[in-house]
Amino acid sequence: VQLQASGGGLVQAGDSLRLSCAAAGRTLRNYAVAWFRQAPGKEREFVAAKRRSGGNTYYADSVKGRFTISSDNAKNAVYLQMNTLKAEDTAVYYCAAGEGVILSSTRSPEAYYYWGQGTLVTVSS
Repeated sequence: VQLQASGGGLVQAGDSLRLSCAAAGRTLRNYAVAWFRQAPGKEREFVAAKRRSGGNTYYADSVKGRFTISSDNAKNAVYLQMNTLKAEDTAVYYCAAGEGVILSSTRSPEAYYYWGQGTLVTVSS
């Protein structure tokens, strides 16, 4: 699966932004999908995920209630709607996909084999 993330940019605190991740090669419907982010000098961290089975969604506490992960099977894409952005949301955002991701590993980057190239989100305060 080839993943292409897009939609990043420079916004002000309180603004909204929608990230997109287009897939090619395989249908994302058969994969668990997730968004991770990495801020300068920090480790990559989990943001949100959507499991293949049942489509349950999971969020980091820091984004719960502000971010929403969704997918469009017809477009073979996954999205991250980000509302009420904060300066601490500034990071490079990566989309990822994985097969056979067990529930306990949903938030772990090691569980995802396919990664997009990342898109930079900068939130000015």
